[in-house]
Amino acid sequence: MSNKDQFVFSDTLSVTDNRTAQQYQLPITDGTVRAMDFRQMKVDVDDFGLMTYDPAFTNTACCRSAITFIDGERGILRYRGYPIEQLAETTSFLEVAYLLQVGELPTPDQLKVWTDDIRYHTYVHTKVLKFLEGFLYDAHPMGMLLGAVGALSTFYPDAKDIQNPANRYLQRVRLMAKIPTLAAFAFRHVRGLPFVFPDNDLDYIGNFVNMTFSIGGKHEPNPILQRALQILLILHADHEQNCSTSAVRSVGSSHVDPFSAVSAGIAALYGPLHGGANEAVLTMLDVIGDKANIPSYIERVKQGEMRLMGFGHRVYKSYDPRAKLIKRVADDVFAETGLNPKLEIALELERIALEDDYFVSRKLYPNVDFYSGLIYQAMGYPTDYFTVLFAIGRMPGWLAQWEEMLLDKEQKISRPRQIYTGYPERPFVPLAQRG
Repeated sequence: MSNKDQFVFSDTLSVTDNRTAQQYQLPITDGTVRAMDFRQMKVDVDDFGLMTYDPAFTNTACCRSAITFIDGERGILRYRGYPIEQLAETTSFLEVAYLLQVGELPTPDQLKVWTDDIRYHTYVHTKVLKFLEGFLYDAHPMGMLLGAVGALSTFYPDAKDIQNPANRYLQRVRLMAKIPTLAAFAFRHVRGLPFVFPDNDLDYIGNFVNMTFSIGGKHEPNPILQRALQILLILHADHEQNCSTSAVRSVGSSHVDPFSAVSAGIAALYGPLHGGANEAVLTMLDVIGDKANIPSYIERVKQGEMRLMGFGHRVYKSYDPRAKLIKRVADDVFAETGLNPKLEIALELERIALEDDYFVSRKLYPNVDFYSGLIYQAMGYPTDYFTVLFAIGRMPGWLAQWEEMLLDKEQKISRPRQIYTGYPERPFVPLAQRG
């Protein structure tokens, strides 16, 4: 009988510890094995047991989630089972936010209640205005947003009652309502403009745009640009266990209030490797400068001298489905605002890269950041503000993930293990004898 014939094939993983010749059967559930199942593998009774080592969690599932599904190989993104293409083309941002929170698309009556609840909470305490005015004129708007959202936890001490479902709903509504207000105030502060308060006769997107751009009266809305912004926010609403979402879950696992947990997500999004990637695309296009320079830039990328920003993704190994949608949005926006010369460079760069086996073989396709920065710029937003817009879009996803984490019976306070690589025990040397 062969070794293969000796084993019963089932949903288990057979492991032989060659240190002890001991064999183990580990259950396989949903394509995973539990890391704690390795702890039973010991050399002796005093041994701690095996751990798994996975820097950056590239192949470790930290939770079960029913919110977002991604198939990176096939370029699929779904919120609560709905394809992102259908949601982006047919729904509003608040409908998607409700879907992420509740799990189902709202009825007309449910959407009205949800919208009215958010509208009621758009104002912030006047002390928040003084807090924002304390930032220097050249403060980064993302840093202002980070500080302001964290500070809200001191304005709403009731937010600490996270075991109360009604209270959790109130805090989620407050965050959804106040994030556009704080974001707009940050935009105006760094420009020396007076704050424009919410106008609750406007819808969610229109209110934000009015608070951002109004000068001496109500801003005249552009329906094409506002619809484009709405689509971009929908595309950013959630994206599985990315860096900022993991931060919200990890900090939230300590049972801190949601304002503090979400501020951790904003801090993670602040980083150039996460939310700041679309700004890097514009910087790259500035470096290229002209379509004629693209071939030489491509060669420098191949030589490792430069990076091709906006291409490739940790998850997607085919064309990012969000990038396809954003490319169509870009056509609508630039038909309205006029063609940005950078768009011509971007289109030609994409064409050349997708015909080059160097990039195709490495599955480097355009991601969501490749065109989004160009669209934001065409709308009148400066590059240092792009990440703030990202945060507005990601808020419903953070809140849905926070709620799901709290209700998950398997979740405990986040506490990763480490592999210690420092000194073994050594004797202490008194100060006078150190030499």
